[in-house]
Amino acid sequence: MRALLEPGELASLAALAALLEEGSVSGAARRLGLSTPATSHALARLRERLGDPLLVRAGRRMVLTPRAEALRPQVAAALEAAGQVFAPPASLEVATLERSFTISVTDYVLLIFGEALDAALGAAPGVTLRAIPNAVDDPERLRRGETDLAVGIYGALPPELRTRPIITDRLVCVVRADHPAVGEALTLEAFTSLDHVQVAPRGQPGGYVDEVLASRGLRRRVTRAVPYFHVALEWVAGSERVLTVSERIARRAAPGLGLRVLEPPLELEPFALSMVWHPRLDGDPAHRWLRERLVEVTQAQDGMAHPGSRRRLSRSDPAGWRPG
Repeated sequence: MRALLEPGELASLAALAALLEEGSVSGAARRLGLSTPATSHALARLRERLGDPLLVRAGRRMVLTPRAEALRPQVAAALEAAGQVFAPPASLEVATLERSFTISVTDYVLLIFGEALDAALGAAPGVTLRAIPNAVDDPERLRRGETDLAVGIYGALPPELRTRPIITDRLVCVVRADHPAVGEALTLEAFTSLDHVQVAPRGQPGGYVDEVLASRGLRRRVTRAVPYFHVALEWVAGSERVLTVSERIARRAAPGLGLRVLEPPLELEPFALSMVWHPRLDGDPAHRWLRERLVEVTQAQDGMAHPGSRRRLSRSDPAGWRPG
């Protein structure tokens, strides 16, 4: 049994439907927007294809053959089903939406606006959200459909991926409140002499701060590197190390951990987090709804945005910028 229509068969189906409904060539021609001769030729082809006259003359009018009568419901159902293919998608009913989303994020994202996103998604009780850590292969996971959305700081990405900046932040330094080697301000000398904790979500060594130091002929000693922001902050609170980290999370965690937030002794540019997705999901109503909720909750942040120049990422740096 053939599963696919051959070229021209869908048009023949439409012609057959018109002929069966109208019961005349002229009526079918008007419905189809064709000339009467063209519709007559279509009927001739259908007669040959189906092995039945379909319409026969009875006095001054045409009547359907028994085969044509039997075909009427089948043809109508087939045309209706074909029409559904080209019909616009149904409007999204959020309250009844059943969908599972996997997003690739750092704990920074979850700590800063994860709670607000969770509340925003509450309008769709049937939605399941699974958060997994960012990884070097985020672009490939998006391509393969293993993740629906990634949020982070990315360098060069495959050109087909869609990106949208959603929130800005800047870098500050944190030390424990009673750090014996740090006064009112963090000097460059102290910054380079102290041991450092680094947040490296994708496990890559080095980063933007090291590049800025290297441009001045300086370097730092990173003695601890972890993939999680909150762990790094806790380790700094219990040691004499220093951490360069996003201001939003630093100010959120500092009071509870007994940390001091200090201006870095280097000129460090603000940065933007972006959400990234595969274009096959551009027009998907549920995915678009998820993206819109993410934009809403980030725009509703407390105004601690830092517009201005943002570091241009190297196209040779597919893992993205490691700001700490």
